[in-house]
Amino acid sequence: MPFTVTMPKLSPTMEEGTIARWHKKEGDKVHAGDVLVEVATDKATVEYNALDEGFLRKILVVEGGHAIVNQPIAIFTESAGESVEGYQPQGTFPEEAKEKKQQEAPSVPKREAIQTAASMQQPAFTPEPPLDDYEFRFPTGALGRVAVSPLAKKMAKNKGLNLSTVKGSGPRGRITSRDLSLAQPDQTVTFGKRELPSEVPGSFEERSLTPMRKVIANRLQQAKSFIPHIYIRQTIDPSALITAREQLKTGNLAVTFNDFVIRASALALRDHQAVNSGFNSVSQSIILFKTVDISVAVTVEGGLITPIVRHADYKTLGEISLEVKELAKRAKEGQLKPEEYKGGSFTISNMGMFGITDFCAVINPPQSAILAVGGIEEVPVVKHGAVVPGSQMNLVLSADHRVLDGADAAKFLKTIQKYLENPALLFI
Repeated sequence: MPFTVTMPKLSPTMEEGTIARWHKKEGDKVHAGDVLVEVATDKATVEYNALDEGFLRKILVVEGGHAIVNQPIAIFTESAGESVEGYQPQGTFPEEAKEKKQQEAPSVPKREAIQTAASMQQPAFTPEPPLDDYEFRFPTGALGRVAVSPLAKKMAKNKGLNLSTVKGSGPRGRITSRDLSLAQPDQTVTFGKRELPSEVPGSFEERSLTPMRKVIANRLQQAKSFIPHIYIRQTIDPSALITAREQLKTGNLAVTFNDFVIRASALALRDHQAVNSGFNSVSQSIILFKTVDISVAVTVEGGLITPIVRHADYKTLGEISLEVKELAKRAKEGQLKPEEYKGGSFTISNMGMFGITDFCAVINPPQSAILAVGGIEEVPVVKHGAVVPGSQMNLVLSADHRVLDGADAAKFLKTIQKYLENPALLFI
């Protein structure tokens, strides 16, 4: 008899997935344990193995198609000759899930519901249509007809003069040959052969979001919409940090600047426990994390993920370095376990490797703060009353003003500065 295969839930936060590739085609026999399909989730692309033996009779969601968790994606039969005509797939369909979600939504007083809906409504932003009647060549001559005598016109052409730059002294402002002494050269020039564009202005194409990018978009939109961000900046002198890293290199110890920042942040979070916190938007209460678990932003194909260094304040610089390398490697391969990226009490996002001076990061809820790290730059600095070559690194702390005041954030950032400008303290 026919049976249905539905979209599996392949990660704790997965609500929908994209069919990246079918490993079987319609009519194939599938054994239990065979790789059936590859699904792009909000975290990675995962192979899904068939749970039961059967024949793949109909694919309901083709490659590139989206499906919510438990939505039917294929119909199987137990034997090859069975018909699936008239069979209704079993599972959850998007319309049913949306209706059920609306029914399960908690009741809100009418006035409050109107205010909430108004505050959450997203403006309709859509691109403007292309300009089909656009003329590429912009007029470079004088606007309108210029009154000029035939002789003056011929002389101006031979000498390369722009008639629009002179006022005529003849009848009704007509330009005569004697006026040409005041005319400016015609400076309309071209630079070699010009290639004309093949697309009209405003042309565009739209691409659907991947499951990972959808989750990132929703979380960041919510974070910027509902979390009152404040930003605290601090420039530090990384010269001692550079020296310490070079000294470690001589002993074949490869440590990144980000490893130093993680270690310094961990110790600073221990000193300023108010920053090692979050905000529970459901109960409207402050979360005080009892362990220092630092999320480290890692760029992966199609998005961003934040593997976590647990108990970071108890780990040495070397242990942090090795753990971050391993977590980043498995993040790029899509092999992180849920507990390795889910949670965390504080986040560090580093764009120094791209040569960025500084930037403001968006808080990763429910955490109350995130540290943005810029690159090390060579700049002139003042030392002992003289301008000398030096270097600087910029840190920007984004903090949730519902949890942290500016003074708390500033003290925390100054402590990080102390550790980074005196890196010997990070080896203790």
